[in-house]
Amino acid sequence: MTSEPKPDKTKEAAILAQALPYMLRYDDRVVVVKYGGHAMGDEHLARAFARDIVLLRQSGVHPIVVHGGGPQIGKMLERLNIQSEFKDGLRVTDQATVDVVEMVLAGAINKQIVTAITQEGGRAIGLCGKDANMVTAKKLRRTQMDPDSNIERIVDLGFVGEPSDVKPEILHRLISEEIIPVIAPIAAGKKGDTFNINADTFAGAIASAMDAKRFLLLTDVEGVLGGDGELIADIDVDGARKLIKDGVAKGGMIPKLETAISAAENGVEAVVIVNGKTEHAVLLELFTEHGAGTLIHKNNEEVAV
Repeated sequence: MTSEPKPDKTKEAAILAQALPYMLRYDDRVVVVKYGGHAMGDEHLARAFARDIVLLRQSGVHPIVVHGGGPQIGKMLERLNIQSEFKDGLRVTDQATVDVVEMVLAGAINKQIVTAITQEGGRAIGLCGKDANMVTAKKLRRTQMDPDSNIERIVDLGFVGEPSDVKPEILHRLISEEIIPVIAPIAAGKKGDTFNINADTFAGAIASAMDAKRFLLLTDVEGVLGGDGELIADIDVDGARKLIKDGVAKGGMIPKLETAISAAENGVEAVVIVNGKTEHAVLLELFTEHGAGTLIHKNNEEVAV
């Protein structure tokens, strides 16, 4: 009969000691985490994510979670036999669709994340942009060039919106009580219409309004890749714009970079695009020397990584 090897307590203590300076860096500061992608559908990763968020709070950090839920919305629409149309990669959201989106995002998914955090010992509360008039939305305007006439035309995406105003008072109250806000990207317009907002964009607006120390964008890739295919560890907003302009950044990375640029120029110290499928990605980014993913910051600024 063999006994399990005893843990190396000295090594464990050394790891904790190495994390201390990083814990102090984020002490009493806000960190906004956009949670989405395939990590949300993996039960093991979901539990690890909830544990990380609770550990942040216990370490003196004020985490705010904003979540998406595209795959789950698609499955529910399919179950209800509601057909979806896509334009420029965005779901056209009619009244029937936005009702389902609100039900899935602000209902099922939101409460699943709250429950996971609670089960790991944290105190969380689920919200959407409608609560306490936190986020006011406006209709998202997109244009498209007609290839035949070369005339720009408006693309109507229905009830797809973008943040026009953020009132973060409710968030300040919650974090002062050591409660973790978990927010679904749904908001009302000035006339009371419900709008579905891209979770990255929504999270960026929250991060800017809260002057977040860090805004973590959890994705399904390692971070931003350069023209050589290698991971870019650190880049300023001009460099990020150049990646878009030169066509190095492609597909879904373009809107993520645009969100990161906007946040970095509007109150957020730095944005990190990181792979949410890596277990404990949040802790690795914030509490270790090397971090993870790609850090994006304002021009001519030194940011501790």
